[in-house]
Amino acid sequence: MVVRTDSSKLLFIGTLTMIMLIAPGCAQQRRTRARAVSLYVDAMILNERSENDEAIGKLIEAIQLDPKFAMAYSLKGDIHQERAEYDQSADSYEVATVLDPWSFRDFFNLGKVSQIMEQFLRAVKAYVRACELEPAHFGAHLNAGKSYYELEDYDSAFEYGRIAGQIDPNSSETELLLGDIFVAQKDHEQAVAAYRRALEIEGNKPQIMVALARAYLGTKRYDAAKELLTSALELDPENAIAYRYLGFADLKLRNIDAAVENYSKAVEIDASDWVAHKNLGVVYMLKAINSEDGAMRAKGIEHWDISLDINPNQPKLRRLLEKYSK
Repeated sequence: MVVRTDSSKLLFIGTLTMIMLIAPGCAQQRRTRARAVSLYVDAMILNERSENDEAIGKLIEAIQLDPKFAMAYSLKGDIHQERAEYDQSADSYEVATVLDPWSFRDFFNLGKVSQIMEQFLRAVKAYVRACELEPAHFGAHLNAGKSYYELEDYDSAFEYGRIAGQIDPNSSETELLLGDIFVAQKDHEQAVAAYRRALEIEGNKPQIMVALARAYLGTKRYDAAKELLTSALELDPENAIAYRYLGFADLKLRNIDAAVENYSKAVEIDASDWVAHKNLGVVYMLKAINSEDGAMRAKGIEHWDISLDINPNQPKLRRLLEKYSK
């Protein structure tokens, strides 16, 4: 099989080989470097053929010959990332960033795979350095903000989100992030404004509609939330979170039967939603108290048990369960 390499890659390989050969060192060191470059080039070609195992083998050989070969670690990180081997990918990118602290690409990719693995502190460190290297890069700032948000450092999350918004004023992702930050800080009016801007940019997207409805719930605009959630469910009938919030709106509006129906739909779609189970238990218990119905009481206790099985760290619910189980 003949593999053709385009002219830009040939120029890159030639330049890389020349740099390695004229670098300081004795003749033996230069020969070793040249061999490492050759193995790296082989790995590039094998990777283009999707022969990933063989490509990684060549890169390991190259690194053994030249442990400071940053580009070999970088390519190894790429291949592991493509294979969803995120631990190995992150470790490879980490070494690449140590060897080449000016490589935006490797810092960004380290942030990306760390974020996928929910290693948010590692992601933040990588993205912050990427932002320093390319101050106008939208993705680096947005993802730094998202990672800070996961760490509950809302001030830093807001700052990076704000800069991302300046870089790309037409991004709904930025407004969604800012809205989430405002919700976490219980500033629901600001959250409403951010989610509305996201909706203006993106159009009727269920994810944004549900987020805006959640902010409406925070401002006690239950009817507005219901209207928006109903529209979101017309677009996405299997949206469990929308049903959960709709159940909450009905609960607050004392539409108990509707709340039971919507919370039941939420747990039907997502049986692992402990919040929906807990609140479904609440509305069943309200029905039991109003009607002295033992069957409703039993259903309420059943859903509280399920909620606690999924998330045992609910001391208030545990006390309620003990009280009503007597």
